[in-house]
Amino acid sequence: MNSLDIALLYLLAAVLGVVACRQLKLPPMLGYLVVGILIGPNALALAQNSSGIRYLAEFGVVFLMFVIGLEFSLPKLRAMKRHVFGLGLSQ
Repeated sequence: MNSLDIALLYLLAAVLGVVACRQLKLPPMLGYLVVGILIGPNALALAQNSSGIRYLAEFGVVFLMFVIGLEFSLPKLRAMKRHVFGLGLSQ
């Protein structure tokens, strides 16, 4: 398989994961995470450890942080400050 075939396989897997999560009324980000775990080198080993995969993994982390930032609510954090800081300090 050449690199274009592999990239299309990863893209198809991500799309199928998101569609499955939407059918189950779960967040799409969960679909991306599950597909990443499944095709990664520790499960089905469709993705081998390489510099290209590491680049995509870093991009995935940035994407995950962006989505978390979109859903972040400062008023909700302030309302839960005792729980958040209490659990944070207990760690």
